[in-house]
Amino acid sequence: MAEDKSKYFVVKQKAVPEVLLKVVDAKKLLESEKAVTVQEAADRVGISRSSFYKYKDDIFPFYDNTKGKTVTFVVQMDDQPGILSDLLHIVADYKANILTIHQSIPVNGVATLTLSVEVMSDTGNVSRMVEEIEEQEGVHYVKILARE
Repeated sequence: MAEDKSKYFVVKQKAVPEVLLKVVDAKKLLESEKAVTVQEAADRVGISRSSFYKYKDDIFPFYDNTKGKTVTFVVQMDDQPGILSDLLHIVADYKANILTIHQSIPVNGVATLTLSVEVMSDTGNVSRMVEEIEEQEGVHYVKILARE
């Protein structure tokens, strides 16, 4: 069996253990100065201080660490006029820069699009951009492949 060399994984929020989500909440309290100490932030979100320190460098919202990076994702969508245009419009609205785009030849009315975008300093919340694309009529799913 080949060794998996993945360092990072993209996981939907519902699959993340509650303690890790609480670490993110504690970090937000500290960053916003709504909590002054780690102990105060940990107490407010309901975790131990040791849990905070154990995981603080290992979890962060996806969009927090994407500025200046390239994000590549795959979109499976119906082969209907206007869907690709709407999708690219969303990317433009979030001020992400399209680097590459490849659409497969549709099979049974379904096309697969691979899109790489550069996340600029003024790009909006990338997680929300992906959610908006996924919510478009005719889009079956969006999967993030890589973040470089």
